[in-house]
Amino acid sequence: MILAPDTFEAVFDAHYEEIRRYIASRIGLDMAEDLAADTFLIAFQQRELFDASLGGMRPWLYGIATNLINRHRRAELRRYRALARSGPPPDDVGHDERVVDRLAAGVAVDRLAQALAKLSPGERDAVLLVAYGALSYPEVAAALGVAEGTVASRLSRARTKLRNTLGVEV
Repeated sequence: MILAPDTFEAVFDAHYEEIRRYIASRIGLDMAEDLAADTFLIAFQQRELFDASLGGMRPWLYGIATNLINRHRRAELRRYRALARSGPPPDDVGHDERVVDRLAAGVAVDRLAQALAKLSPGERDAVLLVAYGALSYPEVAAALGVAEGTVASRLSRARTKLRNTLGVEV
């Protein structure tokens, strides 16, 4: 099924904000607009490659976005490592009652960032597509171009690593 250029506007309208949020959650707001736009530019340019039998439009777009993110993997890893060192941003309001919450959040963010940085790229992609994109296993498989069993094994390994690192059920 080849998407006609005049119908692509509906694809953009239906999925842009979700893809932009996914990218922002992975690599930050500063790059989200650019990479989301690049995602749809690539999708438009490669619309003749879209194969509805491999999954819907949503996983295809997530796959393109994930590939773009992978090009920025070093920056993503630096961001997680910096986040692990710095903790959450300071509270602008400065309420005393929020100090304890900020300290607890800082510890949690630090541990989570360190745990995510320790995952392999494939494991991290699978976890973040499920966590940030709310994709199902078949959708993750379509987005990453791997078998559904590969997604299940990556997520299983990632959960084990995260459980061992964080000491909690994930």
